[in-house]
This record gives sequence, structure tokens and C-alpha cells, in this order.
Amino acid sequence: MKDLNEILGMASRVQEELTRAQENLDKIEVEGSSGGGLVKVRASAKGRILGVAIDDSLLAPSEKQILEDLVTAAFNDARKKADEASSSEMAKMTSGLPLPPGFKLPF
Repeated sequence: MKDLNEILGMASRVQEELTRAQENLDKIEVEGSSGGGLVKVRASAKGRILGVAIDDSLLAPSEKQILEDLVTAAFNDARKKADEASSSEMAKMTSGLPLPPGFKLPF
């Protein structure tokens, strides 16, 4: 069995790595789109929305419902991609950690 100080030190290093990984997620950018690229949403892998771009062709009053649906779809696409990027980054970070089999991190 490992020394308690060694286990506590390892836990501290894991916490530092998790904190660093969480900070890096806000630097990773993803783009969701809908309507064949007519609506685009940029977001961080942490889920923070960075911007929305709407093609001019959708700005007619008669296209209001379609535009609302496309914006919703683009947001959902960006959120999905942000979740995928977040999971990928966390998997990279935890792959080198000596975690017990079946151990799940709280993220």
C-alpha cells in the first residue's frame, strides 16, 4: 500500500491537472451550423457562446420562423460539438493518470 503522503500528493497533482484542463476548455473553439451553413454559432468547448452569424438571405420577415429554427439547431450543434471537444480533452488529460478501474471523474 502506498504511503498516505504519496497518495495525497498524487491527489493534489490530479486536482491541478483537472483545473488546468478546465481552463483550457474555454480556449478551444467549435462551430455549429444549420441550414447548410446559413446560420453559424461559435462556442467554446466549455459551452460559452462566442458569436452568431446569420446569412443575409434569412433576414426577411417572412423567414422569421425558419430563422428561429435554424438558430436553435445551430446552437444545439455547437453545444454537441463543445461536449465532444470537452470529452476528448478530458480523456487526453486523464489517460496518463493512475486511476482505479471504473473510476469516473465528476466532469
